Amino acid sequence: MEHKESWKTIISSSTLMSLALLGDALIYAILPVYAENFGLTIPMVGILLAANRIVRIFIYTLISKLVTSFGARVLCIIATVMATLSTCLYGISDGFFPLLCARILWGIAYAILLLSTLAYAVNKKSEAGTRIGTSQAIQRIGPIISLLLGTWLVSVLGPNNVFLILALPTGVSILIALTLPRKEKAQNTPNSNPVRLTKPSVLDLLFFVQGYAIDGLFAVSITLMLAENTSLTNAVLGGGVLLALRHLGEGLAAPLFGNLGDRFGGVKIFLISAALTVAGLILIACNEVILGAILLLIFRGAIASLGPTIIAQQFDSKETVLDNLARLQSWRDLGAAAGPMVTGVALLYVSAELQHLILAIIFGIILVFSSSKISSNRN
Repeated sequence: MEHKESWKTIISSSTLMSLALLGDALIYAILPVYAENFGLTIPMVGILLAANRIVRIFIYTLISKLVTSFGARVLCIIATVMATLSTCLYGISDGFFPLLCARILWGIAYAILLLSTLAYAVNKKSEAGTRIGTSQAIQRIGPIISLLLGTWLVSVLGPNNVFLILALPTGVSILIALTLPRKEKAQNTPNSNPVRLTKPSVLDLLFFVQGYAIDGLFAVSITLMLAENTSLTNAVLGGGVLLALRHLGEGLAAPLFGNLGDRFGGVKIFLISAALTVAGLILIACNEVILGAILLLIFRGAIASLGPTIIAQQFDSKETVLDNLARLQSWRDLGAAAGPMVTGVALLYVSAELQHLILAIIFGIILVFSSSKISSNRN
């Protein structure tokens, strides 16, 4: 019975995350090509797409402590309200600073929801990969629908109004948060020491580069790369489809590779997935955008579940799993925050394809020379 209730909680928390992600998923496809409609320049777009991640870098450890102390339910209720408000703000804001407030609000909400869903999922270490993978698969449903339907709705309603429509289903996440169990809490390890952003492991560094490359560079530049060879409308639709593939790939790959990580060891499957991620970056650099994107995004999903799986499998009772997950996500978000900001400026001087090649080389070098250290997840 307890096992059944545990899975029910994982499904509920993952569903509310899925709904909360609707607005954030679409803004990556909309903002770069409709910047003028929002009163923005491309460098401003890069800052806005990074702002939510910058906020998360500094609050993950605090959030992990709050989840451990008070349980995830209360924090999830607060976070879903914030997610709904941020999506509304996307629709009614004009100019940099109102949108910056919306992105900061979303950053706090996402940090809470991410660590809360992970807290529910890692309670049983022997099934951590499967549970994390299933959770992430459910979370991807909302963004996929948002990107496929939302990019079409833009041509009908305009880029601003579509976010007001998405705020309605996002609000449903508040009701789901209210159904979460009051007693459910994260792992209680009072003797743990906080893990700081200034002490990255090799796994953290790989997540940093992956966050920069895929959630930063790729997410910002994909629509612009497509717009070089097609109309603006087709580029938005195509970019939306590929960004939806990012979530579909994670939805399909996360449970599959999470289960493989449980069976054969998270490190081994992680290294294979990371190598294929490098291959995807190289393909995009060689103008094989579609094929490279497919490879890149499928194995992004694999890595997203395998990183937390490695941590759940490796750390003993003296070290807080959530603290180490917070550090991992902080470094990933640091990369994903730097990605849009640097890309927004670099695109004025360096092509997106060349930037992908540079990231492939950096990722590959770290992977080749440091793979043996991942098994211990130390510096």
